[in-house]
Amino acid sequence: MPFRDVGPLRIFQFESLQSNGVEHGILTRHGGVSPAPWASLNLGAGVGDDPERVRINRRLAVEAFGLRPDSVYDVWQIHSATVVVADGPRAEGPPIQADAILTDRPAVTLLMRFADCLPIFLVDPKREAIGLVHAGWLGTVRQVLRSAVRRMAESFGSRPEDLRAGLGPSIAGHHYPVGPEVVAAFRQAFGEGAEAHFSKDSDRIHLDLWSANVQLLREEGVTQVEICGLCSACLTQDWFSHRGDHGTTGRFGALLALSA
Repeated sequence: MPFRDVGPLRIFQFESLQSNGVEHGILTRHGGVSPAPWASLNLGAGVGDDPERVRINRRLAVEAFGLRPDSVYDVWQIHSATVVVADGPRAEGPPIQADAILTDRPAVTLLMRFADCLPIFLVDPKREAIGLVHAGWLGTVRQVLRSAVRRMAESFGSRPEDLRAGLGPSIAGHHYPVGPEVVAAFRQAFGEGAEAHFSKDSDRIHLDLWSANVQLLREEGVTQVEICGLCSACLTQDWFSHRGDHGTTGRFGALLALSA
């Protein structure tokens, strides 16, 4: 399993992205300063943890990659299809509302936070451009990943066949029962293809975020895809999980930057 330790921090990295001109990784919940129920590397500022502890955790996370805390660009994630292009680190003040961040600037570190939703990394080694995407069920219905791939083409000239995608830890289908409103929304958004992303367990329907987002990538022409296959709800010793931790938990971080 492609983990590495940096002091007390434990980081997951995609094998397919490690030699593509990027610094990248997904932080586990280990190595921070927050107490339970956010123990310990919580990067979520809106979950009840002390803001000063979150700031310390954020600095520890960014510095684990040899990056500068003042290089970070993050957003207020709202389960949308909104994509932003970062020309520099985020200025002080409220973050922009969005669920995908792109850049071609080596001075920018992309940062997002997760606790069951799916982190998706996009890397174009030819155009030297990157993207980070947050896709829960609603973001997947709204096809934020499709929007990100198309925006990379518009902004940087990226070709889908050159892109490399990594799907990180999130809630897996076997742990993700959904209600009829989610099923209806997927059927409307994905048409006949929606059924491939459902499975039944007794009288409950389960949703596979991984396969749904792979479908979006394939439809856009992205074929180089690595799925880490780790379920955040199964592995709460490593990952924060909204469902696995019954709603009271932290947020783990995903970081992506072009190598300087």
